[in-house]
Amino acid sequence: MQIHFTDKEIKYTGKELSPHWIYKNFNILGDAIVSFIGEVDVMLDEMVDIEDVINNEPIYSKKMLNFIIECFDFSLEQMVWAQRLFVSIIKETLETHGVKVLRDGDDLFYDNRKLSVSIATKSTTSSLVHTALNIIKEGAIINVSDLSEMGIVDVKNFALEVMEHFKFEAESIKKATYKVRGLN
Repeated sequence: MQIHFTDKEIKYTGKELSPHWIYKNFNILGDAIVSFIGEVDVMLDEMVDIEDVINNEPIYSKKMLNFIIECFDFSLEQMVWAQRLFVSIIKETLETHGVKVLRDGDDLFYDNRKLSVSIATKSTTSSLVHTALNIIKEGAIINVSDLSEMGIVDVKNFALEVMEHFKFEAESIKKATYKVRGLN
C-alpha cells in the first residue's frame, strides 16, 4: 500500500473516484491511498451513492480533507470492510488528539454534527473509496462539524498520520494471511 499527500489543492467532483486516477495524477501504480485538500462539489449525476441520488442530496463543502483509496484485488464487500476500517482509523487518530467523535457505519460525528462523507464502489479494474472530512464548515449544505473546531490545524500531518496507520494495518493484514498454516 503506497501513500501520498499532495500539496496541490484539488476540487473533488466525483470524477476523481475512478480507476487509475491515482496512477494518472501521481504516477503511483498499484494499491494506494492519496490525500489532498480542496472544495467538494458532487452533483447528483456524479454520485455513486444511489440513496443520496434518490433523496436528492448532493454534497458540497468549501474545504475538505479528501482521501481516495484504490485496491485492485478487492471485491466491493471487501472494499466496504476496508472503508469501515479506514473510518475507524480516522476516529482513533482524532481521539489520540483528544477529540471524541462518534462513528456510525462509515460516518463520523462531532457534537452531533456530521464531520465526514464516505463511499466505496467498484470499477471494472479496482475498488475505490472516497472519504472526506470538513476542514471548515462555512458553505456546507447541512449543519456540519469541522477539523478546525477540533483543533486540528496541521491538516497535512493529520492526513499523513491517518494514511500511515492505514498502510500499517493493510500490511499487517497481509502478513497475518501469510503466516498461518492452512487446515485440511
